[in-house]
Amino acid sequence: MQNRRGLAVVFLVVFVDLAGFGIVIPILPFFARSFGASELVIGLLAATYSLMQFGFAPLLGSLSDRYGRRLVMVVSLAGAVVAWTIFGFATGLATLFVARGLAGAMGGNIAAAQASVADLTTPEERPKALGYLGAAFGFGFIFGPVIGAALAFEGTVTVVAGIAPAFVPVSPFSLPAFGAAATSLLALVLAATLLPATKGETERESQLDALRNALAAPGLRGLLGAFFLVSFAFSGVQIMFIPYVADIYGYTESQAALLFAYIGVLAVVVQGGLIGPLTSRYGDAPLTVFGAGCLAVSLVGIPAAPTIGRLLPDATRVVGFLTPELLGLLVVLAALSLGNGVLSVTLTALVSKGAGSRQGSAFGLTQGAGSLARTIGPVVMGGLYTAVAYWAPFVLGFVLLLPVVVYAVGLPAVAPERPADPGHVR
Repeated sequence: MQNRRGLAVVFLVVFVDLAGFGIVIPILPFFARSFGASELVIGLLAATYSLMQFGFAPLLGSLSDRYGRRLVMVVSLAGAVVAWTIFGFATGLATLFVARGLAGAMGGNIAAAQASVADLTTPEERPKALGYLGAAFGFGFIFGPVIGAALAFEGTVTVVAGIAPAFVPVSPFSLPAFGAAATSLLALVLAATLLPATKGETERESQLDALRNALAAPGLRGLLGAFFLVSFAFSGVQIMFIPYVADIYGYTESQAALLFAYIGVLAVVVQGGLIGPLTSRYGDAPLTVFGAGCLAVSLVGIPAAPTIGRLLPDATRVVGFLTPELLGLLVVLAALSLGNGVLSVTLTALVSKGAGSRQGSAFGLTQGAGSLARTIGPVVMGGLYTAVAYWAPFVLGFVLLLPVVVYAVGLPAVAPERPADPGHVR
């Protein structure tokens, strides 16, 4: 029961932290454009977060092994409070880049959160618990943008402007940033007061040695490569999805946001409800093959969605707005949510099982690999979208996932081990 409570606190902290991150997403491009930023500069501003996360995730994960998960979470959340506060007070692009970079560095704390889950679960329970952690991510990304939109609403700005001190800037851009700072502060308080004090069982060693030893764990290098390719493909396609639905479907930003909410809800269902039973029945390796294949097919299916929809039964008689083109897109996005949800959990569980006592270092490395991919992917995919065609990023995403499928097929198919008491979380 104690560990159930500990896991619940980890999930709550991650949800609140990710909601804060999501609050800023709707206003980021508009805030940058208010300072005259081009689309290229906006892309670089977005990439700054991932680049800094790439540099700091391994370090924070390793530090959590040595000094404890709670301390690293508290310190990094304090840094996030500072970052988003600076973001709200920004008066130019340079300040935005500084704030975004600091937020990215502190965002590496997800490695410590994943390691906390590993500390509090048995190997058999871990995939299901990591699925719940993924669901907390999903909920954060669902609620965060909604809160950000509410804070940027003209009526909200008018009300707050009437009561805020004169030195506090009040605008549709600053209020979401301050809201993100407030949620990070709430997450900090929760982590400091409720998060279990756990850490790895590492010997006294330098941070470089800790990372080197984690990297030497059997099979971890292949998993790092898989993480990199999956993150590269998914992040790049995710960025290009909005231009795609705008150019091909004629959708507005609000309609695109609804599609993202649809993806987020399905991700919560997969990671919070389906992944546990699926892992118990089939095991991590077979599900990794399935997840990679499903994600690959769904990526190449996005540009073909209008054609797929026309091959499906006509749904307009039941729901008027559900055109064949939209129906095809919703079906493809459902497959995307299923594949990505399964794959992210199984890869994380495989890393955990191969990391031994160096959970934080291992998760830091995988988060770092993913962050590097999320730094490069959007730039490459954006170039392909502009220079080649709208379908090029999605086809490249499919190609990048083929090696992951081959790698997953070669993983040892170990039968899932069942705990003696399935209803008890240690």
